[in-house]
Amino acid sequence: MAKRRGVKTNKDNPQLEMTPMIDCVFQLLIFFIISMAINQTDILSNLEALRPAPDPNPRSEAREPVTILVGKQGFFFDGAALSRNQLESQLRRVWRTDAQASIIIKCTNDSPHGYLVEVLDTCYKVGLLKLSVFSM
Repeated sequence: MAKRRGVKTNKDNPQLEMTPMIDCVFQLLIFFIISMAINQTDILSNLEALRPAPDPNPRSEAREPVTILVGKQGFFFDGAALSRNQLESQLRRVWRTDAQASIIIKCTNDSPHGYLVEVLDTCYKVGLLKLSVFSM
């Protein structure tokens, strides 16, 4: 029997149905996951984790954060009004005492944005990088 050209039959291009195979694999996967017994104590007891060593020089005292108030009239450090130069010298003194000191900057509603930027720039220039900014 002669074949006609251009006409394809199913015998020429067999296809494998993947959907039943995928269903079977997922069912087997679910079965093995559910039937696997996991004993959490065995896993944790055999886990080898490198833990960091304790700090040889622990800090004995927790320092209070330094608070700078930024208002409409200028900068206030520990309740005293300061100029830009005085603020920088005070922050340098804080940095010499504790380079990791936390600085809290509180801004009033009517404070100019430029004052806040000046305080942030001064803190960065001095080397104090732990900053928190609050709006009141």
